[in-house]
Amino acid sequence: MARRGENIYKRKDGRYEGRYLVGYTPDGKRKYRSVYAKSYQETKEKLIRLKSEKQHFRSSGNLTVGILFEEWLCSAKLRIKSSTYANYRMKAEKHISPEFGGLRYENLSASMIQDFIQKKISSGLSAKYVSDIVIVFKTMAKYISRVHGFRNPLADVILPKSQRKEMHLFSEKQQKQLCSCLMRNQNPTSLCILISMHMGLRIGEICGLQWSDIDFEKQILTVRRTVQRIQLQTGTKLLTDAPKTNGSLRSVPIPEFLINFLKKFRNQDNFYLLSGTEQPAEPRTLQRRFKAILKKANLPSLNYHSLRHMFATNCIKAGFDLKTLSEILGHASVETTLKLYVHSSMERKIECMNKLKLVA
Repeated sequence: MARRGENIYKRKDGRYEGRYLVGYTPDGKRKYRSVYAKSYQETKEKLIRLKSEKQHFRSSGNLTVGILFEEWLCSAKLRIKSSTYANYRMKAEKHISPEFGGLRYENLSASMIQDFIQKKISSGLSAKYVSDIVIVFKTMAKYISRVHGFRNPLADVILPKSQRKEMHLFSEKQQKQLCSCLMRNQNPTSLCILISMHMGLRIGEICGLQWSDIDFEKQILTVRRTVQRIQLQTGTKLLTDAPKTNGSLRSVPIPEFLINFLKKFRNQDNFYLLSGTEQPAEPRTLQRRFKAILKKANLPSLNYHSLRHMFATNCIKAGFDLKTLSEILGHASVETTLKLYVHSSMERKIECMNKLKLVA
């Protein structure tokens, strides 16, 4: 039995459990969490510490989620890339503000966020995209807690589990079929697709590639910029910016067979490879051309980004070590390369399994 007012119980397993109030559900019911310890005194001390920490939170008064979100966005704008800022604002205005913008921040609860997550998933959004929305919300809440000392209602929100979709890639035969089509129809678009296919560049990096980024003497390509269309409050804008991360700013050796192809279309240093002018082409233009080429080559339709996955998988098959491949792809860690970009085809699985010998 608990001592009056303390909410500490001895469990059947011999441990002590202390319960403490953390808030209320939307319908007004109390919500509790528990702490555990081997002794009554240790449990009591844990509860005292938690209650003391809770008392340090300042009241957010009549400040709404929308007001605090705007404050955070203004602060974030000073230290993040324009594309990242545009992404944060889009998610806030499209998903978060319509649901919570007018709500007093003090009344925001974890259960409301979990209901929001379920609602968004039920509307057809992927778990990955909903996670991205909530991560933006969580980042804002951490900032507000740190700067103002307000309670962080999203601290214990659990992100939806996203299932990794199986990546469909071209077989070795289909890749040769694509290369054959590109070589028969040589133009700047074919050149750029071959670069992505054999050097692993992202679509935005290809669109941002200028001839000054190609060192023909050393046979090295340097990724210095990326192109993307971002959402603004007044519409959209084609933005040329630094690459995705510091690691994405990189120099990559050019395969020998691509050098002659590059020389054939060489242009002025300040011209872009894909557009052939001083103005870059945008990614959706290259994506559209890529789809048309696949149709012409009688190949299944794939997203342009699949070329990067194929490159990574082919490199592993060719014996690249993971550290080298990770740096070529511009990843911050080897784990990212292994987790996201290395796929084993059925052909490769059969090849590996056939290496097994009868154990006798």
